Amino acid sequence: MWRQKIGRLYDDAEFAAPASDEAIDQIERLLGQRVPDELRELLRQTNGVRAEYESGLVWSVQEIIQENTEFRQSADFAELYMSFDQLMFMGDNGGGDQFAYIRVSAGRPDDVFVWDHETDERKWVAASLEDYLKRRAGADGDDWYK
Repeated sequence: MWRQKIGRLYDDAEFAAPASDEAIDQIERLLGQRVPDELRELLRQTNGVRAEYESGLVWSVQEIIQENTEFRQSADFAELYMSFDQLMFMGDNGGGDQFAYIRVSAGRPDDVFVWDHETDERKWVAASLEDYLKRRAGADGDDWYK
């Protein structure tokens, strides 16, 4: 399902082999956050998607773990930015801004936000993973979310 949807939106989409449930469960264990159902389903079909000049539409399991861990543990980032503990980064625009789910009990679990690396602003951009992919595909330019 996800490969077909994404393939219709992005001519240059590159898919990886599917991720196992055990690999996806590592995200939850290492980050202490539940993986949204829609992201879990996508990762079961393709362990990450690249498009738009190799930008990470949706990161692989390893990239999700690595990037989130780095952001949360960086002393430099702790001095410069608000906490990243509530975010689960899952993609990027290729220029420094990153897309994430907000993982708090009061939030809507499928909403996607963008984190602006220059301003530390966190802004809603889509109501779901599918909505994020459609909005991104239908936009002109890299800064479609601004």
